[in-house]
Amino acid sequence: MTQELLLQLSTAILLLPLLSFLLLIFFGKRLPRQGDAIATSILGVALLTSLVILIAKLSLFHDELLDYTFTWVDFKNVAGIGPLKLDLGIMIDNVTAIMLVVVTMISFVVHLFSTAYMSGDVRYSRYFAYLGFFSFSMLGIVITNNFFLMYVFWELVGISSYLLIGHWYEKKSAADAGKKAFIVNRIGDVGMFIGINILWANFHTLTFDGVFSAMASGHIPFDSNPWLTAAGILIFCGAIGKSAQFPLHVWLPDAMEGPTPVSALIHAATMVAAGVYLVARVFPMMTADALVFIAYIGAITAFISATIAIAQNDIKKVLAYSTVSQLGYMVMGLGVGAYAAGFFHLVTHAAFKAGLFLGSGSVIHAMHYALHHQHDHQTDPQDIRNLGGLKNRMPITFWTFVIYTLAISGIPLTSGFLSKDEILAGTLAFGQLTGHTLIPITGFLVAGLTAFYMFRLVILTFMGEHKDATRVEHLHESPKPMTIPLVILACLCFFAFYSFNPIGASSGWFFHAVERPMSVVPNAVAAASVEVFEEALHHSHATAMYLSLTVAGLGILLAFATYYWKKVNAEAIAKAVAPVHSFLVNKWYFDELYQATAVAGTVGLSRVLGWFDNKVIDGAVNGVGSITKLTSFVSGKFDNIVVDGVVNFLAYLAGFFGLMFRKVQTGRVQTYIAFVLLGVMLLFFMYRGV
Repeated sequence: MTQELLLQLSTAILLLPLLSFLLLIFFGKRLPRQGDAIATSILGVALLTSLVILIAKLSLFHDELLDYTFTWVDFKNVAGIGPLKLDLGIMIDNVTAIMLVVVTMISFVVHLFSTAYMSGDVRYSRYFAYLGFFSFSMLGIVITNNFFLMYVFWELVGISSYLLIGHWYEKKSAADAGKKAFIVNRIGDVGMFIGINILWANFHTLTFDGVFSAMASGHIPFDSNPWLTAAGILIFCGAIGKSAQFPLHVWLPDAMEGPTPVSALIHAATMVAAGVYLVARVFPMMTADALVFIAYIGAITAFISATIAIAQNDIKKVLAYSTVSQLGYMVMGLGVGAYAAGFFHLVTHAAFKAGLFLGSGSVIHAMHYALHHQHDHQTDPQDIRNLGGLKNRMPITFWTFVIYTLAISGIPLTSGFLSKDEILAGTLAFGQLTGHTLIPITGFLVAGLTAFYMFRLVILTFMGEHKDATRVEHLHESPKPMTIPLVILACLCFFAFYSFNPIGASSGWFFHAVERPMSVVPNAVAAASVEVFEEALHHSHATAMYLSLTVAGLGILLAFATYYWKKVNAEAIAKAVAPVHSFLVNKWYFDELYQATAVAGTVGLSRVLGWFDNKVIDGAVNGVGSITKLTSFVSGKFDNIVVDGVVNFLAYLAGFFGLMFRKVQTGRVQTYIAFVLLGVMLLFFMYRGV
């Protein structure tokens, strides 16, 4: 297999979902089953092709960068700018090959799951068309080799997210959630756009390799690194929006208004991971200050979201804040310099979090069916306080859900154990070398909180007795198109897929494939070299493993003591700390804060500008118009009365004299001779005395 063939196959992977979108958006309602089988099959082909590329890349071209670049714009001279040349293209490195499999895998199982979950939906074919459009956009982010196309596909992911979140746009909450996601993401994207422009202004290229090579060779066309730090942080702003990092994390929980498979595809496993992928892709250009900033943003996000998840009762909201927290983990890992660990957690999280969302979708599907048979339109099927006792009624959903929960809690023999421990080891090494000890403390605390709220979710949803005994007989396992994806994703949660060493990922194929890129500027460990950091990371691994197991075990124990054995009264504690509980239930009041500040400020400014426009601008325009009308009226009257009066008077006078003289102008010679004689006589009498 040649490099050219791999590049061609990667292009085919990109275009296949686009083909799915075009077929279904134009002909979906005319196709059998409205095209769902075609869309699912296309993604299945894309997945198989991605696996071929991954195997070929790691076995035949492990250390090579496969790249195809062409010149899109080449102007010899642009007024005020000079030469303008912009290269575009695609590339395949090990990170790209892995991400191709992740995106197509999650997209395929979501397509398969949706054939049953969305059956009978009023916009069934359009839903699958939008899934294809999203997959195309996300794959474009993965395979591009430059910032320009990255930004283009970045915005396409934003619009596809908007379309899928608002799929049920007749519901106001869904329509509002779509708009909120779109607007909040645009805030981060503005920063990303400015950062890209800083790179263009200084390097005159937007290809990743071009920027990194120029930096590595020392040709940094500005005097100091603050500009580079600014560019790195601004580009990271795009990740803050897309990956729902603090303070732009507020859109993701609201996005749960979309269909549950959409939550699995876009808002748990793939789209939100785009921001983490972006940071991993541009990691070599990040300065020490930029990486410290990134690490703290990740730590803050992980902590805030984990505390909120503890108090939520909507099954999808718990998972949504869990997603935000885990994304914070990934960003924190990248920020502290644990590059491979941060990216590894992106991959493992994609499997177990997509599974968790699809598992919640299976529960919601069963609850909807049972409530429909009871003619109950009041009970919320997503409120875990209305669930319980589903373990025996939905065994496949239950056991796969438990596997996902063990993985996200970092329990041994799972993929999550490998990736989370590597991140926590990285935070310990970072804290030892730099003194930023708050970051590892936050990391371990969040690990304990994650185990607690996830097992709280499992216990309240599946264990104990169902809240309505009459409803149990109507609850049953979901159909195979929904359970097969659950089993597939559960299998991917075991350690053996990533490393044959159950307590160490660094010896597995993944870490061998994704080596930490050598930063061309000072990295996250400040003055220490990469070797020093790697050595500290190695020594921190055992400590991190024991600490993480301890805090995770305590979290699980507390969850069982509170919600299963009832040794701890959760309601009594909630009442005792009512302000804190209310604070967490209301999500730290971020929405209210933004409503009172940014939203109210924007609305207030709009009203002020509206008043200024109506009263001042329109007042001035209307005043000038009124003056003009008055002047025109006076001028018109003067013209009509004075000017026209004089003109008309002279005309009448001329007419009068014309009438008078017409009598004597007969045209007869005799009459004129008589007038002459009369005149001579008059003159004679007048002057006879002279």
